[in-house]
Amino acid sequence: MSTGYVLAIDQGTSATKGVLLDGTGRIVRAASAPVPISYPQPGWVEQRAEDVLESVAVAAASVLEDVGAGEVSAVGLSTQRESALLWDLSTGKPVDALLGWQDQRAGSVCGHLQDRRERVRQITGLPLDPMFSAAKLSWLLDRHDPDRSSARAGRLAVGTVDSWLLWSLTGQHRIEAGNASRTQLLDLRTGSWSPELLEIFNIPEAVLPEIIPSEGELGRITGGPMGGLNLRAVLGDSHAALYAHGNVGTAAKVTYGTGSSVMQPATDPEGDDRPTVCRTLAWADPRPQVALEGNIRSSGSTLTWLAELFGTTPENLSRLAGESSSDGVHIVPAFGGLAAPWWDENAQGLLSGVTLGTRLPQLARAAVESIALQVDAVVRAMGGAGSILADGGATSSDVLMQLQADVSGVPVRRARERDLSAIGAGLLAARSAWGVLHPLSYDDFHPAGSSADLRAAWLGAVRRSRLARLDGE
Repeated sequence: MSTGYVLAIDQGTSATKGVLLDGTGRIVRAASAPVPISYPQPGWVEQRAEDVLESVAVAAASVLEDVGAGEVSAVGLSTQRESALLWDLSTGKPVDALLGWQDQRAGSVCGHLQDRRERVRQITGLPLDPMFSAAKLSWLLDRHDPDRSSARAGRLAVGTVDSWLLWSLTGQHRIEAGNASRTQLLDLRTGSWSPELLEIFNIPEAVLPEIIPSEGELGRITGGPMGGLNLRAVLGDSHAALYAHGNVGTAAKVTYGTGSSVMQPATDPEGDDRPTVCRTLAWADPRPQVALEGNIRSSGSTLTWLAELFGTTPENLSRLAGESSSDGVHIVPAFGGLAAPWWDENAQGLLSGVTLGTRLPQLARAAVESIALQVDAVVRAMGGAGSILADGGATSSDVLMQLQADVSGVPVRRARERDLSAIGAGLLAARSAWGVLHPLSYDDFHPAGSSADLRAAWLGAVRRSRLARLDGE
């Protein structure tokens, strides 16, 4: 056993979590700080970059209370991914809001680049979509530096949440390789910024951060509650959860959060090309690990939306879902379009099958079903899986876990440890500092029935949600 602690920070969409890992890799202390989100227009999802930074400080201070700086060997950081921002290098202040990964305002940028869609996917492994950072960064520069003069002169910086935190905590304009692969500006084969993509999105290279590995000596934190500590690992949140699971074999890792990420290590990084899912860089430590991934825009946020609508809680909705059938009610949570495996930004949110007898329990069941059915669609697009390794906040619902096993027809293994994104970043930092790892423990859910009819009916609802676009083709 190693002595001392590793501090892990997981900066997520709705909250920042801090955990302290002991020498066995187990959580001995945890804290959380909320991060406000605003929706100023339909399709717009914003946060204040200052609020994100403050939440990191609050979570870290809570975890480190009464812990001496000399007792912490390393810091690991996991972050939400495709969110993007622009800041002034002379003042260090953002010049606009942080555009959330769910934000769709850059759809017009993608619309003007339809003839480059296939080329963008070939270079990056990602479909052209406003979810990814490149279109958002182009939109921000069009708004604040239309001729790109300030960008070319080095007066502005762009980045994702990890690069904003690296800048704020260490004073260095950097981005971790896995997060860089989610910008849609990285050439996945070379691990470098692509000159062709920079031209396509009209983003000067001078404004971009330096790409760094996922682990190593990544910088000393200069102030705040973590001042003086060494940052040794940075990962995207979904990537960190995959790392925490270890050798997943033929399983698919599913992180159930605000949205969901379905990931599998790519057995053939160059040739495993499935157009309906992404190829992404999971981490570089320093060797790159390429993964297949399908992104779901709304899973946990569907329950949050329904709970707020009816003045209840997601936990109560999960309970109601376990006591009821959906009775033919279907929810397609295309609040900002649909991501994998459809990649249809024009799909509309849909509630169907409602009758005079429909009540909250039926809606709750339909909402939970929508999560499992979206995950299943992505797993099938990846070619299937021997099992599903589940983590994230929504996995606390036994109803969802059992439904996922029934819908997908494979065992679901729920990690007993919570906060796997934080744990994964902490374990990578611990490996650099101590060389320590530990196996996870799981609760297993086995298929108990067929859901073929439910899947077919829900896919019919998905088609109706996309009719506005399909009818115009």
